[in-house]
Amino acid sequence: MAQRISDRALDFIINEMIEVVENSKDEIFNISEEARQEHEHLIKELKETKVKVAQHIDDGDQLEQKVRFSRQRLAEVSKYFDRYSENEIREVYEMTHAMQTKLAVLRQEESVLREKRDDLERRLISLSQTIERAEGLAGKISVVLNYLHDDFRQVNEMIEEAKEKQEFGLKIIEAQEEERRKISREIHDGPAQMLANILLRSEIVERTFRKREVDQALSEIKSVRKMIRSSLYEVRRIIYDLRPMALDDLGLIPTIKKYVATISDYHDLKIEFNSMGEEMRLNQKYEIAFFRLVQEALQNAVKHAEASLIQVKLEIGKNNLTMVIKDNGKGFDPGMKRDKSFGLIGMRERVEMLEGTMEINSSIGKGTTILIKVPYVPS
Repeated sequence: MAQRISDRALDFIINEMIEVVENSKDEIFNISEEARQEHEHLIKELKETKVKVAQHIDDGDQLEQKVRFSRQRLAEVSKYFDRYSENEIREVYEMTHAMQTKLAVLRQEESVLREKRDDLERRLISLSQTIERAEGLAGKISVVLNYLHDDFRQVNEMIEEAKEKQEFGLKIIEAQEEERRKISREIHDGPAQMLANILLRSEIVERTFRKREVDQALSEIKSVRKMIRSSLYEVRRIIYDLRPMALDDLGLIPTIKKYVATISDYHDLKIEFNSMGEEMRLNQKYEIAFFRLVQEALQNAVKHAEASLIQVKLEIGKNNLTMVIKDNGKGFDPGMKRDKSFGLIGMRERVEMLEGTMEINSSIGKGTTILIKVPYVPS
């Protein structure tokens, strides 16, 4: 009986804890969203303020030049006052005084605008830090919630094992949260931005047609079509980054062919893919691994190698899988550490997990060749 009461009390405590944490997460999310909206508003206000500052500087410089000429004119009139009438002298004096007053006001407004600009920049930096901290805290709370939703009744029995696995589990969940945040940012910075631009350009097309400017409208339609194509590519790229559906449905080789065709078409780049051996379905982990290897190798070649031709060869042998990726890009010195070598490091780690080997042959100006061999016996 006491044990049952204890279990109920524990469940009550856990449920209360979960509710508190979830409410905290919602509050942090709201703070983050409000900060993000304020950030966007400040960016817009900062742009407008910078334009005003530049305009005031330009107006002030022009007016300062006019004041200089007017003062010279006033000095001349004062020196030879007997040559000018009283009205002419008064007119020159009043005009000079008015311009000097206007210049002083302009410079004062410019000073105020500069202070406002500097203050906006400081607030933007502070808001960016707030958003970053809120995102980090939300990720950590998500980790806690994932644990709290697990079955706590087995905690006492598995406490020793949990201690050993805790650090590893946290890393996995944090990696999941980081991946979700990355996907969210990619969608926001990629397709979402492109679709917003497409909507804007479509409105321009509509207005242009109403004005009967057919040639300009056709040009805008071509631009919209190009933006739609880029948006579609970004969506496909994100899907491929997550997990290409064709990999489960068709297998490794058809998926690689489709991916190669997409990359080749989008980047206007010649990519050749050849497969040798029996075309069959492989163990799932090998299909995933080799697709990711091809994906990373092509992305490296496109981004960093500046290649015009990439060749990919995959051979399914009796006892191993062999893949060669070769490009005619600018190459690099494999013996030197490079800031952008994280892709190659990830490829090597993936190959080593499959107990395989990876060799990189490259030299500056002569392209790069990657040779991968992994032991594999078809089941």
